[in-house]
Amino acid sequence: MNIRFPRQDGDLLTGLPDRPANTGTEYGVRATPLATRIPREDAPLKVMFANKFFYAKGGAETVLFDEIDLMKARGFEVVAFSMSDPRNRPSDHASHFVSSKDYRSTSRATRLKSALSFIHSREAVDRISRLIRDEGPDILHCHNIYHQLTPSILNVAAKAGIPIVLTLHDYKIVCPVYTRLSNGRVCTKCSDGRYEALLTQRCADGSMGQSALLWAEARFHSAVGSYQKVDRFIAPSRFMRDAVVPLLGEDRVVYIPNGVDTSRIEASRQDEGFVLYLGRLSPEKGVETLLRAHAADNATWRLVVAGSGPLLETLKSQFPLAEFAGHLTGADLETKLRGASMIVVPSEWHENNPLSVLEAMAHAKPIVASNIGGIPELVRHGQTGLLFEPGNAQQLSGHIRTLSNDIDLRRKFGQEARRVAETEDSLAQHGNALLALYEKLTAPAGAKARRPKQL
Repeated sequence: MNIRFPRQDGDLLTGLPDRPANTGTEYGVRATPLATRIPREDAPLKVMFANKFFYAKGGAETVLFDEIDLMKARGFEVVAFSMSDPRNRPSDHASHFVSSKDYRSTSRATRLKSALSFIHSREAVDRISRLIRDEGPDILHCHNIYHQLTPSILNVAAKAGIPIVLTLHDYKIVCPVYTRLSNGRVCTKCSDGRYEALLTQRCADGSMGQSALLWAEARFHSAVGSYQKVDRFIAPSRFMRDAVVPLLGEDRVVYIPNGVDTSRIEASRQDEGFVLYLGRLSPEKGVETLLRAHAADNATWRLVVAGSGPLLETLKSQFPLAEFAGHLTGADLETKLRGASMIVVPSEWHENNPLSVLEAMAHAKPIVASNIGGIPELVRHGQTGLLFEPGNAQQLSGHIRTLSNDIDLRRKFGQEARRVAETEDSLAQHGNALLALYEKLTAPAGAKARRPKQL
């Protein structure tokens, strides 16, 4: 028996015209010649996933591994392409991974060599060429491929006639520094595909050298048309979709939000009376605004800050009334999350579709969050939490006090958050939309789409 691909309603999957003719070539590369892919109509799909890290480093990797597990559970074959690292998950394809890259070298010669591979990696091109030749994947799904793998691998897959999907975890396509931030302020000057503002504003930490390297990278891949080889870009938020559509075209961008597996998370009934921040301690995350709100209220509500980052020591010295728990993982993280009264997400940059919010919702926690980027698509003001203007410490503290003084309201918001996570943001729904996209891109013209094996 065959598994059916579910019909997708709403705007989860829209605008999917047939694959345009591949006119691209592989620029400046002496790669192993690849034969055009021949569809295997009687076999399950073989999906190649590419991501520069193959261990649980961040949100992109969480999504990657969730999708790999989903595909395997549905009977697909999975091929992995990544970078070698002792922390990697086991993979049958590890011998094809690129060597470890460290861009922090102080040697001038090493820096120059690294700068060139940062833009175009001959090693990545050669290795993925062999992997494609050996495994014959039906589709390539890329996640975070920049720098260590480089978008040059897209040219290889396109030359082999393999459909390409790229998930937009950040704004790299329209902002070479990923964040749409310039010197701490929101900036959208590169959204049209012209990147000169990167140089004039020195957006990469104020460094002309780093900014110039990122500018050269962006200009190179624009000139050779690397991203033109991508058949569909997945935008996990409507905000992301709207940010990239003017450059990429509406028919090439598909909205598929991230999902959370609520079957593995039990709704929490604990409430130990503390406010919890989970995340990196860096300027764009807005944690300083949260700490200022806490200090202005004379620590009348308990604040636990869980995370690490460049601001850790500075914030600890400036805000001694808060509790800094450090970077938490596993059982320690779960314990803190289950005991919190509410989760605060005070971001001051255009968040995409933060998994931290989805996980808080799955745990039945109310959320106080910035009204910016894709966050208001997840946090419904007055239903699952409260939204405040980014950087407004006074409004933030007011919302925290409102929830701190009303346990019934906290429970009401938390229960609704859990319901939304189960019914609208489930990992199963994410997988269904992804399967429908794969089917659309791999179905031979005029033929019935293949189905994965019945579990």
